Amino acid sequence: MRKSKPKKRIILPDPKHNDVLVTRFVNNLMLRGKKNLAFKIFYDAIEIVSDKTKEDGLEVWKKALANVTPSVEVKSRRIGGATFQIPSEIRPERKTSIGIKNMISYAKKRNERGMANKLAGEILSASKEEGAAFKRKEDMHRMADANKAFSHFRF
Repeated sequence: MRKSKPKKRIILPDPKHNDVLVTRFVNNLMLRGKKNLAFKIFYDAIEIVSDKTKEDGLEVWKKALANVTPSVEVKSRRIGGATFQIPSEIRPERKTSIGIKNMISYAKKRNERGMANKLAGEILSASKEEGAAFKRKEDMHRMADANKAFSHFRF
């Protein structure tokens, strides 16, 4: 790469919980620049989670996010006419972004009414180590484990 690395953008913490991770999650949740709506959906989901579990909703969300965050992934690499799935470690920044994106995308696919309810349901199931986002992480780890024989081809 000839150009210099781009500067890291500074993400401001959210107004209610004063947490940068919440802002990152909301930024991924946001559609068409409607950040206030995204914050409202997130806070409503956290409220629903805290009502159902009788615990701090933010802590349950952090636990759920940790449960759906993968630590290894497979990348396709072509070697001598054959394509191999090569397992590799994920850097911490990418780990959290993959976890956030998986949680949001699988929350959207749930069959509940309203995005806040869908997100709350996904958070609850992920905190109990079940649900579609957690299954996705398990599948990624299983695929990496199955292909660990090719890990010497690492990039």
